[in-house]
Amino acid sequence: MSSEPVRRAVRWLVDYQNADGGWDESCISYVDPDARGRGPSTPSQTTWALLALIAAGDEGSAAAERGVRHLVETQRDGGSWDEAYFTGTGFPGYGVGQRLERNPSQDDPRSQSEEMSAGFMINYHLYRSYWPLMALGRYRTRRMGRARRGYSSAAAGGVGRV
Repeated sequence: MSSEPVRRAVRWLVDYQNADGGWDESCISYVDPDARGRGPSTPSQTTWALLALIAAGDEGSAAAERGVRHLVETQRDGGSWDEAYFTGTGFPGYGVGQRLERNPSQDDPRSQSEEMSAGFMINYHLYRSYWPLMALGRYRTRRMGRARRGYSSAAAGGVGRV
């Protein structure tokens, strides 16, 4: 996890973390590279970034702590999270390893919107529940494991209502 590609990925996650502690990316990023890593925070994509930080051994970083705090603070009383934006992507116009030769016009039935003329967004209704629970569980386990081995861990033992 100390290799340069992993460290570069961690830096990218830290650089693109939203001010509220979460992460997201809208579907516009598929056609506008400047939009990569930008958008309103969602539980699913916050979780994926948090899982990457945990896998890289950065669960004690300020970015991970802010991500955990975001998930805890946005968790609903029923235990799940609201996810107003789509987080899954489909590309019906693409073959294996191929890109479309053209962008369909708005009249073409393959066109979903200006943002995703060659694809579509999917709402996986359970992503907002099981991904955050998985990440918070891994975070807690990792932090508690380090605390048991003598590391300082202010966050070990409790991450809120989860």
